[in-house]
Amino acid sequence: MSHSPSGSTALIIGASRGLGFGMAVEYLKRGWRVVGTVRANTGTQLHDLAERADGKLEIETVDIVEPDQIMALRERLAGRSFELLFVNAGVANAPEATVEAVSTEAFIRDMVTNALSPMRVIGSLEGLVPPTGTIGVMSSGLGSVADNDYGGMEVYRASKAALNTLMRSFAARHADDPRTLLLIAPGWVRTDMGGPNADLSVEESIANVVDTISRRSGKPGLHYLDYRGHAIRW
Repeated sequence: MSHSPSGSTALIIGASRGLGFGMAVEYLKRGWRVVGTVRANTGTQLHDLAERADGKLEIETVDIVEPDQIMALRERLAGRSFELLFVNAGVANAPEATVEAVSTEAFIRDMVTNALSPMRVIGSLEGLVPPTGTIGVMSSGLGSVADNDYGGMEVYRASKAALNTLMRSFAARHADDPRTLLLIAPGWVRTDMGGPNADLSVEESIANVVDTISRRSGKPGLHYLDYRGHAIRW
């Protein structure tokens, strides 16, 4: 069950495909309204879904690596209220690529997309979330420094660890904030990034992710959790 009454609205950033699209589907199934963002104006899975959503799905366009587009989205959504703001973004290099082998351009791309841009979105849009609401971002278990025993995906790991640290700084700056703040690790999922051999389908992961968000609603502070709701070591 959703943690909010029917008619609540989720703002899902990065919902054109993969995990973000799965979240849009799941929240619609649970009776929510959804505003989902894409980078392209047409031709995404989300556009196809909107045609079947009986007006409960709105589509906005934003590229989160462009600060001006984030601010424009904020202006378009002014006056709206969202019980959930969730940011889904992620790019990665080849799993075996070590940090010394990654180009400066690829390193910057990963850090900007995976860490800086999601926090810019949260900083710009958090005012749309009421005191009873939740602000979440898709992290990864690979972002855990304590659990990094095997290496691999070095720059991706670093970018998600940076995201986690920046979200902790956001939480520290909002220490008296009654809203729930979440870093969610979705598990190893069969997406374009996760590949065909991953453990989980998008549907399996996201149903659990949404349940975890629901169970944490109303619990202030920052929580770093896996898709089943288990705490992850920082």
